[in-house]
Amino acid sequence: MWIFGRKGASGFSASSTAEDVTKGIDAAGLTAIVTGASSGIGLETTRVLALHGVHVVMAVRNTESGQKVKETIVNEIPTAKIDVMELDLSSLASVSKFAAEFVSSNLPLNILINNAGIMASPFMLSKDGIELQFATNHIGHFLLTQLLLDTMKRTSHEQNKEGRIVNVSSEGHRFAYKGIFFDDLNKESSYNPVYAYGQSKLANILHAKELTKHFKENGVNITANALHPGSIATNLLRYHNFINGVVEWVGKYFLKNIPQGAATTCYVALHPQVKGVSGEYFMDSNIAEPNSYAKDAKLAKELWDISLTMVTP
Repeated sequence: MWIFGRKGASGFSASSTAEDVTKGIDAAGLTAIVTGASSGIGLETTRVLALHGVHVVMAVRNTESGQKVKETIVNEIPTAKIDVMELDLSSLASVSKFAAEFVSSNLPLNILINNAGIMASPFMLSKDGIELQFATNHIGHFLLTQLLLDTMKRTSHEQNKEGRIVNVSSEGHRFAYKGIFFDDLNKESSYNPVYAYGQSKLANILHAKELTKHFKENGVNITANALHPGSIATNLLRYHNFINGVVEWVGKYFLKNIPQGAATTCYVALHPQVKGVSGEYFMDSNIAEPNSYAKDAKLAKELWDISLTMVTP
């Protein structure tokens, strides 16, 4: 059980669950995409959004696992509207294919939750030659967001409703204590798995900030925010058997459970308190302060420009 439960300005705390922060919210008529939706906080986010009437598209690498999750949720919530689509965020071709199929479905899109991620993996390059953590945690989501923006803008205009983009970052962004080393992103010789994770999570925050700038400059009724879900024992730790053992021992005292871990995502995605709020970093369902690099407008612009180059064929 999470032992630190002091409430913040929102009225919620680290001990609040996803159902707690969305209590009484009617989200019928909204459509959301959740990446990494077949396990961990992505699964719980999908379940809670569906519970409140959101039509959820689960974007997952393994559609068989996704279908099983869908069946479990529908058994619990017979009214749930859930679709399962294949998405491998480490592959730009897969991201493009997913986006094209979603756009061709003519579904609206109110909420995009960029949730999927990997943590502190051994050095690997993606199919596109990009360091795997940066490729999966940032570049894949960057391209996905770019390809779905027109649909989100059209939905916001036609429904006269605010669109929301939610980037699941981490307090791990502080591991990147010297910023992002763009020149060394794909070099094995200088690779540090923890620092690389920090860079990718810092990129999630900077991405939301730069999106906010673009939306405000163009009068677009879409917000973009980033968040830290909390310290949670999930399969992000799949590369670290020793850490998993420690987590099992201390987790019940110091780590959030999955419903608590999904709370901030669901809060930022659905809660009326967040209406009009953009470019912020949330933790425990309250606005929080990221590190100084996460507030660097010049770095955000540089990341945007380099990301555009990396996703251009």
